[in-house]
Amino acid sequence: MANTLLMPKATAVWLVDNTGLSFDQIAQFCGLHPLEVKAIADGESAQGIKGMDPVITGQLSREEISRGEQDINHRLKLSEPKVRVPETKRKGPRYTPLSKRQDRPNAILWLVRNHPELKDAQISRLVGTTKATIEQIRNRTHWNSANLAPMDPVTLGLTSQIDLDIEVQRASRNREHIQPAGDTLLPASLTERLDPQAEAPRDEDAELDADAVFAKLSALKGAEPDEDDEE
Repeated sequence: MANTLLMPKATAVWLVDNTGLSFDQIAQFCGLHPLEVKAIADGESAQGIKGMDPVITGQLSREEISRGEQDINHRLKLSEPKVRVPETKRKGPRYTPLSKRQDRPNAILWLVRNHPELKDAQISRLVGTTKATIEQIRNRTHWNSANLAPMDPVTLGLTSQIDLDIEVQRASRNREHIQPAGDTLLPASLTERLDPQAEAPRDEDAELDADAVFAKLSALKGAEPDEDDEE
């Protein structure tokens, strides 16, 4: 990682207030314009910024400051950092060692069969392959399809279990957002509007029919004594 100055303006404020360095020297060291350093000295810029001592942070030594104060042409140099911070890896396909590249098709086949919810881009991130290769393995058109055997990419060392779990969880969340096709229950906003008395007329009709039947039976029973009397 390139050695860069932390908080340039705050460092410039401290150097202006605590050293006899020239504006050009401070500007060169902090990556600022000399006029901007002059504005800081005049109080026209960086108001409210607290100065940061580069000696305490280990980015500039007292000896280097003394050399600059004694020689106006001396260019200040950053001190070598005591701790090396590794560079951030760029996002892209995962690098696969040469010794394990022959196992990638088997790992892809395992992922396709055991986690069909994974997208091609996710599989590509996990094992460091291309979408074309994944498509060939899905369609069984890969040149070595007959000899492929599904193998866990974690066991093969192509990815970690944590990375695999993260991608599976992402794919599962995406699937939950997709509504299933077919008949579904009506939303509550619609069911609340249904009239509970909508089926009432059928019950009333049934009661009316029953009353009519009982009335006919009563009429028949009432007619039987008259027939006996006539005899």
